[in-house]
Amino acid sequence: MWVSSLSASEVEELLGSPTVHHQRNYQRYYQNPTIKGQHWRNTCHSGHTAVDHKECCVNHLLSNDVTGAGFHSRVNWYDGVQKENHWGHQGNADSRQEKRFDHSTLKHNMCSLYKMRKCQGFQESHPFSHASTNINYRNSSRYEGHSSACCPPQTCDQDMVSAYQRQICYTTASDNNGVDEGNFYSPTSGQSGLYIDPDSCERRPSPIYGDDSPYTILNTMDSGDPITAIFMGFQRVQDDSGLGQEFDETLKPELVFIEDDPENGPAPQLNPCVQKIQRTLSGTPCFIEGTKITLDRRAGSVTSDSFVMLPQHLKQIRVLMLNDKEELEKTLFRLEQGFELQFRLGTSLQGRRVLVHTNYPLDGQSYDRHTFRVLPWNYPTGREEDSDKYCSVDLKIAGSYQYFFGFGNTDRSGGGYFVVDPVLRVGPDNHVLPLDCITIQTYLAKCLGHLDDWEARLRVAKESGYTMIHLTPLQTLGESRSCYSLADQLTFSPDFSPKGKCYTWEDVGALVEKMRTEWNMLCITDVVYNHTAANSVWIKEHPECGYNLINSPHLRPAWVLDRALWHLTTRVAEGRYAAKGLPADITSDSHLNAIRSVLWQDIFPQIKLWEFFQVKVSSAVEQFRILLQNGTKPDHKKTGGKKGLKIIQDPEYRRYGNTVDMDSALETFVPHSSSPQHIEECCGWLKNKLEQLNEEQNHIVQTHQDQAANCMVGNVLYERLADHGPKLGPVNRKNPLVTRYFTFPYKDMTLEQEMKLLDQPDKMCHFLAHNGWVMGDDPLRNFAERGSNVYLRRELICWGDSVKLRYGSGPEDCPYLWAHMKKYTEITATYFHGVRLDNCHSTPLHVAEYMLDMARTVCPNLYVAAELFTGSEDLDNIFVTRLGITSLIREAMSAGDSHEEGRLVYRYGGEPVGAFVQPSLRPLMPSIAHAMFLDVTHDNECPIQLRSALDSLPSSAIVSMACCAIGSTRGYDELVPHQISVVKEERVYPKWNPSASPTSIGEVGPRSGIIAGKLALNKLHQELATQGFLQVYVDQVDKDIVAVTRHCPSTHQSVVTVSRTAFWDPKTHHYDNNAPPMFIPGKIEEVVLEARMVETGAGGYKKSDTYINGLPGYTVEIKEHIPIEQSTVVKQAGVTSKGRSEFVQEITFQKLTPGSVISFRISLDPTAQKMVGVLRYYLSQFSPKYRKGSTVDENPPEALQKPLAAFMSKLTLADLNYLLFRCDTEEQEDGGGCYSIPGWETLKYAGLQGLMSVLADIRPNNDLGHPVCANLRQGDWLIDFVSDRLIHKEGPLAQVGQWLVAMFKYLKHIPRYLIPCYFDAILVSTYTTALDATFKLMSSFVQDGSSFVRHLALGSLQMSGVGRHPVLPPISAKLDGVPYRISPTTGEKEQCCVSLAAGLPHFSAGIFRCWGRDTFIALRGLMMLTGRHTEARNIILAFAGTLRHGLIPNLLGEGICARYNCRDAVWWWLQCIQDYVNHVPNGHEILRCPVTRMYPTDDCEPRKSGEVEQPLYDVIQEALQRHLQGISFRERNAGPKIDMHMKDEGFNVFVKVDPATGFVSGGNRFNCGTWMDKMGESDRARNKGMPATPRDGAAVEIVGLSKSAVRWVVELRAKGLFPYEGANMQIDGKERLVLYSQWNQQLQKAFEAGFWVSGDPEDPNEKHPELVHKRGIYKDSYGASSPWCDYQLRPNFTIAMVVAPELFTVERAWKALDVAEKKLLGPLGMKTLDPDDMVYCGVYDNALDNDNYNLAKGFNYHQGPEWLWPVGYFLRAKLSFAKKLGEKTYAETVTMVKNVLSKHYTHLERSPWRGLPELTNENGQYCSFSCETQAWSLATVLEVLYDL
Repeated sequence: MWVSSLSASEVEELLGSPTVHHQRNYQRYYQNPTIKGQHWRNTCHSGHTAVDHKECCVNHLLSNDVTGAGFHSRVNWYDGVQKENHWGHQGNADSRQEKRFDHSTLKHNMCSLYKMRKCQGFQESHPFSHASTNINYRNSSRYEGHSSACCPPQTCDQDMVSAYQRQICYTTASDNNGVDEGNFYSPTSGQSGLYIDPDSCERRPSPIYGDDSPYTILNTMDSGDPITAIFMGFQRVQDDSGLGQEFDETLKPELVFIEDDPENGPAPQLNPCVQKIQRTLSGTPCFIEGTKITLDRRAGSVTSDSFVMLPQHLKQIRVLMLNDKEELEKTLFRLEQGFELQFRLGTSLQGRRVLVHTNYPLDGQSYDRHTFRVLPWNYPTGREEDSDKYCSVDLKIAGSYQYFFGFGNTDRSGGGYFVVDPVLRVGPDNHVLPLDCITIQTYLAKCLGHLDDWEARLRVAKESGYTMIHLTPLQTLGESRSCYSLADQLTFSPDFSPKGKCYTWEDVGALVEKMRTEWNMLCITDVVYNHTAANSVWIKEHPECGYNLINSPHLRPAWVLDRALWHLTTRVAEGRYAAKGLPADITSDSHLNAIRSVLWQDIFPQIKLWEFFQVKVSSAVEQFRILLQNGTKPDHKKTGGKKGLKIIQDPEYRRYGNTVDMDSALETFVPHSSSPQHIEECCGWLKNKLEQLNEEQNHIVQTHQDQAANCMVGNVLYERLADHGPKLGPVNRKNPLVTRYFTFPYKDMTLEQEMKLLDQPDKMCHFLAHNGWVMGDDPLRNFAERGSNVYLRRELICWGDSVKLRYGSGPEDCPYLWAHMKKYTEITATYFHGVRLDNCHSTPLHVAEYMLDMARTVCPNLYVAAELFTGSEDLDNIFVTRLGITSLIREAMSAGDSHEEGRLVYRYGGEPVGAFVQPSLRPLMPSIAHAMFLDVTHDNECPIQLRSALDSLPSSAIVSMACCAIGSTRGYDELVPHQISVVKEERVYPKWNPSASPTSIGEVGPRSGIIAGKLALNKLHQELATQGFLQVYVDQVDKDIVAVTRHCPSTHQSVVTVSRTAFWDPKTHHYDNNAPPMFIPGKIEEVVLEARMVETGAGGYKKSDTYINGLPGYTVEIKEHIPIEQSTVVKQAGVTSKGRSEFVQEITFQKLTPGSVISFRISLDPTAQKMVGVLRYYLSQFSPKYRKGSTVDENPPEALQKPLAAFMSKLTLADLNYLLFRCDTEEQEDGGGCYSIPGWETLKYAGLQGLMSVLADIRPNNDLGHPVCANLRQGDWLIDFVSDRLIHKEGPLAQVGQWLVAMFKYLKHIPRYLIPCYFDAILVSTYTTALDATFKLMSSFVQDGSSFVRHLALGSLQMSGVGRHPVLPPISAKLDGVPYRISPTTGEKEQCCVSLAAGLPHFSAGIFRCWGRDTFIALRGLMMLTGRHTEARNIILAFAGTLRHGLIPNLLGEGICARYNCRDAVWWWLQCIQDYVNHVPNGHEILRCPVTRMYPTDDCEPRKSGEVEQPLYDVIQEALQRHLQGISFRERNAGPKIDMHMKDEGFNVFVKVDPATGFVSGGNRFNCGTWMDKMGESDRARNKGMPATPRDGAAVEIVGLSKSAVRWVVELRAKGLFPYEGANMQIDGKERLVLYSQWNQQLQKAFEAGFWVSGDPEDPNEKHPELVHKRGIYKDSYGASSPWCDYQLRPNFTIAMVVAPELFTVERAWKALDVAEKKLLGPLGMKTLDPDDMVYCGVYDNALDNDNYNLAKGFNYHQGPEWLWPVGYFLRAKLSFAKKLGEKTYAETVTMVKNVLSKHYTHLERSPWRGLPELTNENGQYCSFSCETQAWSLATVLEVLYDL
């Protein structure tokens, strides 16, 4: 390592020069060697926010256009029911617990330092979640899937996101800061490099890369030199307001300062202190206080032990989507320290002012569970984009944290918890002990003897390879000597001090610290909050701390029963019930029946429990009689006038203490008069009712007594008769008939005397309820509180040595108890590293929360373990999330066979082998609690009692292969053949002696029991965890043999452990001597260990009176790290090949006896290993995740000698359309098609998007059983398809194809089970690089836009392409920017302008691809706003050339087959020209562009290109002139040849301008000249040839478009850009010049008079008031042949509002928009007809043919179904007019618009087409007849975002 003293100039160099380059000049960079070494710091630029730095997204790092902000992703995920896979087998994946990443990984710096040759030590980032592989170890068929009890994950509302969004968080070319050609680091000659730039081979790398560099990479340092600070990169300083405003001259370098730990000395810890420094570039000095380094320009130098510069790994970011009314308290979200948690808005919250609250504290503030703060929003684009904004928390503190959110007047609309794991450290260097490395052993503290002997006894755990010790409580025990019955929670038990000594907690703490630093072991202990020992002195002094008869009088009946049962015990013990068949020694079922008889005949009648719940009838009736006699009336305020008698339960639970609510009695029982007779009659009614109610109470009590009898008999049965019970023997005072439920601290007395104590409060307060547990009870309910009858019904399994503690709702309810337990907690947290929550499921949650909060103030990284018995994962999660439980204890003993044991291994951790690489920024997925998987817990039966001694080793081996914390209890490894009782055991554990013999009783050593085997297994477990063997596969070889694989995804090494279990004793159970062979894929490097249990013949077991001793007759034969040839368990049968570089070794077992274990270390075949390494090497250009396990390619193929981005940068957008998209019909034009997955479906696109859409769903769930993954494993067909369609193209596309071919060549030579993972990695890298290239070619609106904008902008790529045949007619050869190619059909040079498809897949190819109306509705959004100006111009001019009859064709048909049957396309065309002029720089120049006329006259044949040309303004003039003159013609080839349904009259086209109004009108009732153009097709329904929506007359949108066009040409004329001032028109038989200004004024004047529907019958403008059925709207047309059609409410008027807002009065417009919003607006689209209309039908079914005129053959296409593109115009109109109504209205409208658009964003992300559909059925329902993605749908929504 190099240490330097930095000069001031060097510090200045580090912190940035005074000049920040906003544009990189690459030519200057390459030509000037003096600046090459500085390129790492010149990438900080305006617009690149902190998020860009944290997550290198698709856009630039070192890119020419640095103004484009990073591609900011909103992350969503699949919300599906996911099934658990069979332990890694193929099939749908179980949502697995999220794997943790190395906490020390750092954010990837802007500099490309990681390209240094010394950066091999980076930590691998690991993905998460389970799925499947195809590894098969044996020749038998795979075991079928096994269903799991694991609950499917709960996820957020937005399920599926576009593939590029899903992948956005992958590092792409931009991760590499050097993605442009020649910019990747090239070693000097003689060294092997990744990319060689022939023009720059001699350039010297930056000094940072040099061998003599003073700067180092932290990960590679072996030196112990202390580290002072780490440079983390630059960020732009932003305005604290949260608006994302950047200050031009300010950089914010981020440094991590390493401070000395005052207790442990210097240590290279990355987390202790992170300070962000703001420094202006003008030279203001920078001071850093509180650290060992000061940066000051004025100082001569900056001295430090070491100043380390290192690249940032991609920061681990998890995104939690918030959705309205989503409460996730039962969902577990686990995160690690160092992670960032982002909150983003789901669909239901977008557009609302949402506030997110959390109790996670600010840096430097202490944590208070009840103190919440509002998180500020971050705006990655600098604008408030709901699709991208987020608020975040940097997680640095372990614990449980809560969040909630609300909006408007609602404080809480949802919320949940997240848990941050602790970081555990051991050793003198404080190195991290990962949670999955934990191997824990439990000790009963009372069996350790005196503290002097603890080290010798605890050393057994150290020498057995454990990393953590669990001690039961060390406090003074109660008189029962139970480990969990504590007499004093605050004192260290004197039992641990020998005579003459008095050890304290400090002495224990010293031992614990010694174990941590010297033994590398941590120590945890139990905390017991539920109860205290019944003989605790303090509970007698403070009886209010328990449940007694004063503070819990509801327990009085239960106490009475308990005392009666105690007296029954004494009488039975004395033999006084023998005559009734109930002797003291209960041995038969008849005795149990006798117990029932005695209870019902003697006990229950004697104690009369029902009296506690009844009313004394005579007293109540007398009170009622007096009230009646006094004329008392009921209080109606209390009764509400409702009859019904109410009984009030006596709160003190006295006999006959219940009372009657006299108001209810007076309301219910009313005498006929006040006469004595009637009063007595009424009292009689009350008496009868009360007696009835008393009888009901008696029946309820009888039910309680019946249950009590059942429970008591069941208890006696277990304790005295059951074979598996303790068989307590005869009833006596020590072993009573049933356990007492209450303490009784007084001398014996009769039951009658005891009953008198109920009137003595000073006595009653000491009758305290014992604790216990209730089988099947709700763990969230306190069974001792009021409302529970557990004690009365005798349902409590009682611990008679303990008293249940009563905390109340908070410290104010029982101050002493809370203070006492707080101190107890603080003592524990002071001296131990963690706690086990005893009886956690019965601990009141609020108590445990408070105590753990106190503990974490003492020990911030407190490890918390618990065992829960809720029986529900949802309930488990409540405890885990609220308490911040680190690990839940799970037990292998719960498995009934090896099959289930293997399933548990898979269940509790790890990913499937071959899992996908996950991005660093990804959704926060629900997880299961981290497991502490024990072979046996200390309070359960010994496995030897239930299984066989031989099973101890193989079951431990299975447990040790789990990818989680594991452990055992002391005695298991020594083969103690009985349970070590936490109550009765008083012997001590043996001490450690390495020389101890297997038969030694007082000492143990390596030869004792299975200790040698456990040591090897524990070491293996820790090695697998630390070295990243994260993937797990479990194979049930046969009913007794389980093989568990742990696989490292970066090195692809595996360890396979084969265990032959022995659940049954081989002496009594037959085991097959021939174990089936196994097939191990790869090369066996060594046998890590082989061990088997053998009998030594040392004799039988004799229980020691002094020591806890184990079976002496067994030991372990073990060998470690041997070649397979030396194995005695297996023989190697040979090597076979399954394919290219996939070799399998067949293993035959020769001595795999029951109780045997063998572990193999396996690597890939050498060839395959090299191929994987090289593949990772090339993938590392996209992400440093692949660095680990990579191998330099010594002979790189030519295609891989340059970065992929170099090829991508040469692609045009038309090329990128081919690379990414192209649906099946488009591909078929070229003779191909989209890839079809056998047995599944065809991909939506042939380009990369087709696969990415599918993989985006597969990847997060690791669904390796998906048909796509199966197809990839089975063969290379899909792989070849991806590359083959590219290599046959020309130019850069072919180069991209060759790059893929070269990458796939390596891919094909790796094992098939790894191919899905690496295929995905290659595609993700290619795809994201392509997106990067795409957006660089688009406008700043897209580059700087939100992810929503970019989603929509990809629609431009999706819809615009060049097919095999030209779709557009040729444009003038005089134009610049016209693309040419050699025709693939004729071989001639031809133009290849891109055209816009109307929609996919139905309108994508051939003559049906291009439509005039669709093109020009979509052109502004998809071409102009995205910056594709030249292509937009070409399309405008191509259509201009087809003008005929003054119209633009609807169906283009290449111009030759064009149909001129629409009245609106020409106006949309004119609107686009206007938009082009206004939007595009120098856009007015298009007006002079030459147009090649295909039809210079109406009747001519198509002319050749260039034969007749005229400027565009002449063509515009012709269109306007023809409309003024009137258009009337019959379509060419009229008849079935061009339309098989239209009636003859429909082929007549007529358009004119009404001289009276200026409205453009036309059409007839047999044709449909607007976008609502459905023609009837059904003979059966008799609608064939009839338009559903002729809209003849003046359609409102055409009037608006014509107004816009006329106004525009007037403006052009005024600017001298349009040579015509008007056009001739026939008026009154004379041709007159109509000035455009006059036409404009005429339209302005006539519009509202003609279109506004006031609803006023006196309105002089209203010609048909009888047809009005909606007031305050604008007509859909004017002058229709069917007048009622004018008055239909449709969304078309909103188009006119956008293009010609001047036509509308603001107030009227707003009113009409309000009606449209209420009546027409759907989830995605606008209803095309008022739902109140008689012909409305919202479901479109084009296949339906019935008798319904309005429905048959889809006749209702525009009569209700919800079309998407009008939504854009509606929202734009809302925004436009809202601005005119003031800021408040505008702000409300913006909120509404965002909320509407959020649903489009969600659909866009979920759709495999990555588009917006043509239409939906009513209420947003899917319509199968709709185009899946439509150009104008995408375009108009994009226009709304542009307006925003």
